[in-house]
Amino acid sequence: MVNKSLLENITAMAIYGTISLVVKNIAVSSGEIAFWRVAIALTAILIYKLIRREKIPFNQAKADIFWLALSGIAMGFDWILFFEALKYASVSVTTLSYYFCPVLLMILSPIVFKESLTLQKVLCFVMATVGLVLIIGARSSGGNKEIIGIALALAAAFAYAFIIIIAKRIKSVEGIDKTIFQFFAAIVVLAVYVPLTTGFHASELPSKGLICLGILGLVHTAFAYCLYFTSIGKLPGQKVALLGYIDPLIAVIVSVAFLRETITLWQLVGGAMIIGFTILNELGEAKQAKALTQT
Repeated sequence: MVNKSLLENITAMAIYGTISLVVKNIAVSSGEIAFWRVAIALTAILIYKLIRREKIPFNQAKADIFWLALSGIAMGFDWILFFEALKYASVSVTTLSYYFCPVLLMILSPIVFKESLTLQKVLCFVMATVGLVLIIGARSSGGNKEIIGIALALAAAFAYAFIIIIAKRIKSVEGIDKTIFQFFAAIVVLAVYVPLTTGFHASELPSKGLICLGILGLVHTAFAYCLYFTSIGKLPGQKVALLGYIDPLIAVIVSVAFLRETITLWQLVGGAMIIGFTILNELGEAKQAKALTQT
């Protein structure tokens, strides 16, 4: 019998991996895409909570309101940077560069979380960084434009690493409730950011663009987030971490097979090194943790 939680997590990761298919068809600014994404998703999740008669834990959240707001703001800019990167580089290159985030956490963990810096961590970080160098160096026909895309994707990776670091401090609320407060913060900031930059132009979108915007908010955000947070509480942390790499795998397949984008052999090798050595580090940490619990 198939594990329901496992299936939910895999489905969420597969949905995340196809996000480029809808974003590529939304011809408004990255900031506006991020705004409508969070606005539609937040509305859908609140309706879901209302139907299930689940209360939003405002009182519990007060203890971490600063960190929730800060992580929500970072989430908004993480999305802006990632969507902007897609305009300059292929989906595969953008996604593989974005997945340098776990590598950043790998090397920041001794500083931020006071974890020990092992030889394995250093080796995995160095080899994953070599993979990133290969992605940057083995540019396809995109040239300097692709470099901008990679830089934006790496900036998004830094933002996401920042979100994860902050999330470690938040203890009062968990799962989808935490996401609701982050979305609240993100939508407030984006509601100010968008008018000051590009303005709102969603009303000018053709029907295809509006449908894609709706799919982005409802399917790729609200539905996928609910699936993800429903599943992670019932799966081992190591399995959740490893299943997360379904996202970039699907994204690369979508990029090449459906969007007809090019990726060089060395960029594929670089992406495999980033993901492979990050997984190797996670497996090593899990093995070490298991050994400590048995002693």
